[in-house]
Amino acid sequence: MVACPRFEVLPMKPVKMYTTQVCPYCVRAKALLQQRGVHAIEEVRVDLQPAERDRMIELTGRRTVPQIFIGDTHVGGCDDLMALDRTGGLAPLLQA
Repeated sequence: MVACPRFEVLPMKPVKMYTTQVCPYCVRAKALLQQRGVHAIEEVRVDLQPAERDRMIELTGRRTVPQIFIGDTHVGGCDDLMALDRTGGLAPLLQA
């Protein structure tokens, strides 16, 4: 009998993303987060909930989607998320 190595599943911080239905950058950002092990993304559709768009602008000072939060940290948009990943900062930020 061969012993299987144990893999430790590390807890992750919650991820919240303000999105719209037809946003290719939102799709890209979600795909990258899923590739990095994020299984649950709280998606807030600002195209369906105008009050949430106002809240997003209030929180971030930005009008574009996606706007991504990991835990309490505002990461920014898709380009910001990808840059964070390229520099090695995404994985540590995701870990709780």
